[in-house]
Amino acid sequence: MSVANATTPEINVAYVANLARLELDAASCALFQRQIGTIVDYVRQIGELDLEGIEPTSHGQPVYNVFREDVERTGLDHARVLANAPAQLNDEFKVPRIVE
Repeated sequence: MSVANATTPEINVAYVANLARLELDAASCALFQRQIGTIVDYVRQIGELDLEGIEPTSHGQPVYNVFREDVERTGLDHARVLANAPAQLNDEFKVPRIVE
């Protein structure tokens, strides 16, 4: 059964806004009601397309891994790194307390 043949109840914007605890005036409700109607019409048009023989995909374009190869390498010298710290305590960075 295609989307175009299905009977879709109209979405009541005022009701949905109330459920979402949103306060919308009458003008906003009317505007959103028209916009939702337009969106539903587009979805119905898409449902009318003949997609026989077309494989479902998760992306419109091929997706490739863009990460570089993970190569092990030497890290920074501990003493040189700590030399740049404004404060140290027991061979570690000393930072201000941020949690009470």
